[in-house]
Amino acid sequence: MAVNPSKHLEVREKLAQAQKLDPRVEALVNQVIARVADKWTMIILDVLAEHGELRFTQLSKLVAGISQKMLTQTLRAMERDGLVIRTIHPVVPPKVEYRLTDLGLGLGAAFCGVWIWAEQNLNAIDQARKDYDTRAATTRHPNCL
Repeated sequence: MAVNPSKHLEVREKLAQAQKLDPRVEALVNQVIARVADKWTMIILDVLAEHGELRFTQLSKLVAGISQKMLTQTLRAMERDGLVIRTIHPVVPPKVEYRLTDLGLGLGAAFCGVWIWAEQNLNAIDQARKDYDTRAATTRHPNCL
């Protein structure tokens, strides 16, 4: 992997010159990172952005691999954070739908850059992983299995 020391220095200098954040902003950023670091939140954001308002069962089918319990917990946390709106329709059987709020849509758009970055760097990351695996396989400690 290439490392550009001047680019690293430039970033460090910018960070050093930046004003100190309001502690409330710093706390919120940490909380948002924790929320989106949960893979299910990002996938649900993506599915709702693509499909619009969905019922719980539709959402569970579109979010492959998620359990009902995890989907429920994630949607509740997203609702608490203001990322989704849960609408209960007064019909029998009950009809519950979820859709993104403007906050949720904005968060999804903000993290769209991660998808773009991943697409642009896919080959470089694959190569870095192969290089690492090769080095790790040839430099094992003699006492390790």
